[in-house]
This record gives sequence, C-alpha cells and structure tokens, in this order.
Amino acid sequence: MTALTLSTAAAPGLRADAIVIGVAKGDKGPVVAPGAEAVDKAYDGRLAGILETLGASGAEGEVTKLPAPSGFKAPLVVAVGLGAEPEKDAGYDGEALRKAAGAAARTLAGSKKAAFALPLTDPADAGAIGEGVLLGAYSFDAYKDAAKDAKAKNGKAPLGEAALLGGKPRDAAYKAALARATAVSEELNRARDLINTPPNDLNPEAFAAIAQAAAKEHGIKVQILDEKALVKGGYGGILGVGGGSASAPRLVKLSYSHSKAKKHLAFVGKGITYDSGGISLKPAGHNETMKCDMSGAAAVFAAVVAAARLGLEVNVTGWLALAENMPSGSAVRPGDVLRMYSGKTVEVLNTDAEGRLVLGDALWAASLEKPDAIVDVATLTGAMMLALGSRTFGIMANDDAFRSAVHEAAEEVGEPAWPMPLPEHLRKGMDSQVADIANMGERMGGGLVAGLFLREFVGEGITWAHLDIAGPAFNEGGPFGYTPKGGTGTAVRTLVRLAELTAAGDLG
Repeated sequence: MTALTLSTAAAPGLRADAIVIGVAKGDKGPVVAPGAEAVDKAYDGRLAGILETLGASGAEGEVTKLPAPSGFKAPLVVAVGLGAEPEKDAGYDGEALRKAAGAAARTLAGSKKAAFALPLTDPADAGAIGEGVLLGAYSFDAYKDAAKDAKAKNGKAPLGEAALLGGKPRDAAYKAALARATAVSEELNRARDLINTPPNDLNPEAFAAIAQAAAKEHGIKVQILDEKALVKGGYGGILGVGGGSASAPRLVKLSYSHSKAKKHLAFVGKGITYDSGGISLKPAGHNETMKCDMSGAAAVFAAVVAAARLGLEVNVTGWLALAENMPSGSAVRPGDVLRMYSGKTVEVLNTDAEGRLVLGDALWAASLEKPDAIVDVATLTGAMMLALGSRTFGIMANDDAFRSAVHEAAEEVGEPAWPMPLPEHLRKGMDSQVADIANMGERMGGGLVAGLFLREFVGEGITWAHLDIAGPAFNEGGPFGYTPKGGTGTAVRTLVRLAELTAAGDLG
C-alpha cells in the first residue's frame, strides 16, 4: 500500500512528483483552499484565475493538472475539488478531504511520491486525508498478466508515498491518527480484495482459511464449523443454502477480546461466496456480479481485525455465515421446510432469498452469547437498492435509539446510510401454513420484510441493527472519490466506529 508520512516541509522545496492542493467552489468561481498558500504565492496570487481558465470550478472530485511554478522541485501541481466552500470560520469536513485525497491518489497512479497540501488543521484532518489516499490508491490486480504483476491501474503502479504537509511528525495525536487510518484502510482494502476475488477461488472453505490466517496473525480466537459440525449443531439455514454446492458451507466465529473491555459487540455478516439464486435461478444479466454477495462477511471480518489492530477496549465477536447458493439435485427447493439453529421452522418459498436463512442461524448463535448489541451486515435485497440507490445503505433496528446511533456513526465516517422502519403489518405476509415462518412476504417493501424476518432470530432483549448494503457494496460504475470500481468495502468503517464508540462508553 501507499506509505503515509507527515511533513513540515514547505511545498516549493519538497522533492516529489506532484504537489496536491485543494480548490473549493466559491460564489464567484474557484477558491484556493488553505494549505496551498505557498503554491498560490508562487503563481503571484493568480492560481484561482489560472485554474478557472483551465476549466476548474472546485466541484467535488474534479482534478486539474498544471505545471508547477518556477523554483519548485516538484514538476506538477494537481488541484482537486473539495466541493462548496465552507462558511467563514468553518473548516472542511473530513469526508470532503477524504474524497479529494482519494481522487488525487487515483490520478497519481504511477508516481513515486506526492505531497498533499490540503487543508490540515488537526489530527482528524490528517486521518481523513490519510484514509482518502490509501483507499483511493487501491487497485486489484491479482489476476492480471504475470508480466504486469507490479503494475495496476492503466498499467501504472499505485502512488508510492504520500507526504501530508502541515502535519506534525513528532506529535503523538497526529501519529495516532495516521496509524488508525492505516489500520482501517488496510483492512477495508482486504475486504475489497475478498469481494473482487472470483468465486472459483473464494469458496466458503477458502474464505474460512483466510480468516483463520488473519486471526492467528492478530491474536484473534477463531472457531470454524465445517459441514459435519453444522449438521451436529442443527444449523439448518446455512446447510440448506449450501446444500446445492460442491463447496460445503462454513460458519466462522472470530473473537477479539480486551482485558479492560466492559461491553461486547457481535457483528454478523452474510457470506454467500456466489449466489446463482439456487433453484429459483436468477435471470440472465443478474449473475455476473454475484461474487459480491459475501460483502457483509468481508466487512465483518475486516472490522474485527481492525478492532484488534487498534487495540480497542471492547470485546468484538464476528460471525461469518459462509455458503455458496447453487442449483443441483441436492439444493433446497421452493416448498422445502428448514429447521433453523434456533429451532424455528422456515418454509422456503424462494431459494434466492437465501441470505436471510444463513443470517438467521448466525444471529441466533450470536444471541446465545448475550452481547450488548448485534449488528448484521448483508447485501440482502434488491428492494433496498430500489429504495435508496447504489450509494446508500439502509439501517433497520429493534431499538430506535440504537438505529439513530448507527446512522450517526455511518454519517460520521462518510458512509451514506438511511434509517428505515420495520412496519409490523408486513410481518403477517410471512405467515406459513406449514412452518413457523416463510422466507418471503409481501413484494412491496421487500427490504423491510427481510429485516422483519431477521428480527425473528435475534435473542429476546438484545439490541440489534441490520445494515442492508446491497446498493453500495459493489460499484458497477466508474470510480469516484476514494471509491473504486468493484468491491467497495462499505460498512467496515461504520462497524469500526461503533466499536470505538462502545469502547469509549459513548454508545449506550
């Protein structure tokens, strides 16, 4: 990954391939942002006008390149848009800095070093810029031609080093901010790698092995239930979904604990390593990206490892419900009844509503440990994409205050989310004549119906939230900000922030 450093050097004398500056969208045109004063001075104070002549407006994500002024050791200036200029005396928020740094880092693929002269006034700004750089510089090239292994985007290696100007290299708070940014970003990028890995190489067993190796590296306890253990334990949901595949399912439990912890969080992730829809086969055109249906498990895995790396004073247990949903003679059929780990029976009306089945088992397993709260993460329903689009995930919960807290945490770290209800009248649509509940209900409000189904498998009295990340988990469009095309790693930062807030005693 790109190396992050803090520097007190002045931009003109710094040896680098480029100097990155911020430009905001003002009422009368582009405005050079704080941090770039030395650069603007070298252009005789005319930098904003030059950028406007080149077509720059300061809009979010906009990148404009121009030759560095005479006397600079860097040959290039990269001006990146920060969006609307903040009100007087108000600084740029962390997400604006994160997006700008990400766009610049992606543009500078192939460069060895760049100096980032973005607005930086405190450690939080340094952390946001650092995250943006590391996430924006991400590339997935594991399957590219062997002769190009060292290269990535457009045949260019990611940016080698980012020096954050205005940072304080000897200040403990600044160093801690960069260390946090590095740990969270590296684990988020690990989640992206998993999401982008083709399903012929990432089946449930392979995913479990990767989780086991990472757990060993970071002092996390791991327990893996294979198909025999799942049968013995009565995990009917996971076994039912995975029964049609040649690759057997797994349930992975990752346990991070801290000696000073006073709270226990459980994170549960949907890990369908490939989703064909099963017997209820998906139509043509809907299968190509279904390697991403394990994004929830990837997010949970990454968040637990990040919590361990950060040494957070909270106990965090991650549950990865891993299966491959395939059609075959042994696959679960519409009309079958499964007995879940909780003892409840479920009539399967649609085998493509499989995520809620594996999550049901994992939620009950998590509930038996009586954590203070459970958060599940899943690419669960197309209905949530219809409701919120491709960049926002939905939040449902059995506690309004907790739902609000999760929403605030998501917004704080820059992950767009929206609180959604769990209307009681939709529960009746899942009534079954032959089982305790059906895995399908009313078509309208399908994302909410799925949330109501999951609620059935949360232990009594346990606070719970459900994140439906179906929209933002996989970006099928072009890259933007620090978000690449393909797997995004969404929800990782929200989960980490929830763990931090819980450790600090600020989350209930």
